[in-house]
Amino acid sequence: MQADDMHTAPLLYVMGPSGAGKDSLLQAVRPLLADLPVAFVRRYITRPAGRGEWHIPVSTERFARLAAEGSLALTWHSHGLDYGIAASVDLALAHGITMVVNGSREALPRAVRRFPTLQPLLIDVDASVLRARLTARGREQGADLEERLARAALPLPEAEGMRPCLHLDNSGDLATATQALAAMIRQLAARPRTIRTDSHTLKADSQPERLQGRPLTSQAV
Repeated sequence: MQADDMHTAPLLYVMGPSGAGKDSLLQAVRPLLADLPVAFVRRYITRPAGRGEWHIPVSTERFARLAAEGSLALTWHSHGLDYGIAASVDLALAHGITMVVNGSREALPRAVRRFPTLQPLLIDVDASVLRARLTARGREQGADLEERLARAALPLPEAEGMRPCLHLDNSGDLATATQALAAMIRQLAARPRTIRTDSHTLKADSQPERLQGRPLTSQAV
């Protein structure tokens, strides 16, 4: 399925600097959306499975084969690792399931072209809070730490046709930000679905009930 094929549901593309708490937010919000046709994308990453991490670990060779076979809708490379989103996301969107993706700002322009219903969301964190989190984590120090902080302050890359970016502040406690994210996703999932093709935009049913005979819940894809 190509980018100009039919997509009916929105894809929430979540971005944020390292230390913004994207993983924690997405993990915390999933149980709050179990009553909605919402799914969270489990990414392919060329990194071994780790405690508390939620991805599909693959070797570099396996990742390359998946990309060559067309099994990945979107890929990007960051900090020595390859990341990919399965092409099955297209099927879920076509059946009216709102998809939530932990994305990359560098891949945003390609993601917008690939997914016509993409809604960008940037997780914001106060600079002093971000510095404290990265310092406590201890992975970067000195120049590496300053580079991370400088990158976090950069504006998002421009992408033609992109919807206005949503923002969510995660400088405070996780519970407050989680509730705000849940409300945001609920509002997004309630929008009328659209079908976008090369030359038409049509309204579609916004409340699909089943996909392949299974009830729709806040599942993982």
